[in-house]
Amino acid sequence: MATKVLVPRLGEGVDEVTVTKWLKQVGDSINELEPLLEVNTDKVDTEIPAPASGVILRINMQEGQVAKVGELLAIIGAAGEKIEEYSGVRSLPTSEEKPTLTQRQETLSPSQTDLGFISPVVAKIAAEHGVNLGQVTGTGLNGRITKNDVVSYVESRKLKVETRPSQHANLTPDTLTLSTDTLIKHSPIRRSIAEHMVMSKRTSPHVLTVMEADLSRITKHRAENKSTFERDGVKLTFTAYFMSAIVVGLKAYPTVNSSWTDEGVLIHKSINLGMATSLGEEGLIVPVIKNADNLSLLAMARTVNDLANRARTKKLQPDEVKGGTFTLTNHGISGSLFAFPVINQPQCGILGVGAMQKRVVVIDDAIAIRPMVYLSFVFDHRILDGASADWFLMKVKEILENWS
Repeated sequence: MATKVLVPRLGEGVDEVTVTKWLKQVGDSINELEPLLEVNTDKVDTEIPAPASGVILRINMQEGQVAKVGELLAIIGAAGEKIEEYSGVRSLPTSEEKPTLTQRQETLSPSQTDLGFISPVVAKIAAEHGVNLGQVTGTGLNGRITKNDVVSYVESRKLKVETRPSQHANLTPDTLTLSTDTLIKHSPIRRSIAEHMVMSKRTSPHVLTVMEADLSRITKHRAENKSTFERDGVKLTFTAYFMSAIVVGLKAYPTVNSSWTDEGVLIHKSINLGMATSLGEEGLIVPVIKNADNLSLLAMARTVNDLANRARTKKLQPDEVKGGTFTLTNHGISGSLFAFPVINQPQCGILGVGAMQKRVVVIDDAIAIRPMVYLSFVFDHRILDGASADWFLMKVKEILENWS
């Protein structure tokens, strides 16, 4: 008997997903628990496995389409199995499921009857904008022309820039090369980042305070313990030290571990540290270290390694990017000295760590060379004032400089 593939609930508060990539197509065989498709939610890409073995009989959602929890994604069954009993199921046609000529003539002109199935929506948009569908590259299943394909084509024409003829055949819905510019369409992750950043700047009055920390003791401790950690399978990074210092700072000044509400400032009991992680050109994601105040340096380093690796290999679960109460962004990895990070709402603040550099400093009226780093703390001025923000940052600096 055929098996329905439904959108699973991937975490608390996750009510919908965006289908990003089908790993199998209609007619392909698949084994139970083998990855069937990739979906995105809260900037996390997640693979959905097949609930049963068999053949893909029907795919019900296009790539880029938003699907709610419980909605039908696909049907798996035996080869040749009839699925008429699933009435009302909307499917993408396979190459063998061409609509009849009568059906096609309802939406197509005679010159377009060799394009395969064209939905009424696609045909309507094409007619309204005078689009010759023969010039549109289809990106749907089996080359089907989708609504997004036609909309992208119409938008590209509005740019009033002629496409180089030699490049026309290479157009995709994600990258459009024009005679002077290249338009890269927004990915779900990029759209999510943009919306969250704009919302954050509109929500909180951002204020920046910067201090400089001497990492001499940290670098010495790391050099002395790096090999020991490696024997336990853990890479001892500077990020683990910064996270541990933040924990001490948040314990000393709990108001920094808070969120603004209309009723008052909500002080969080748990210290859940977000760790901004770059995904390269795709953007960034912020996995969360839950109950970070219970972790030793070894446990912190192990957790940092695990979350960073799974973030970059798209193995995070949606719950692992939720519930953060404070965030660290180590922008120094790319060479930046200091920055003005954007608060990860609804948190009170975010700490940016710049690149460590050996610089000349004055210590006890003597000139010395020390490994220095800038700490950039951006805070919500509704919750903290300059003095209280500086007290927290000074505590973080103190822990780093006096590590033992």
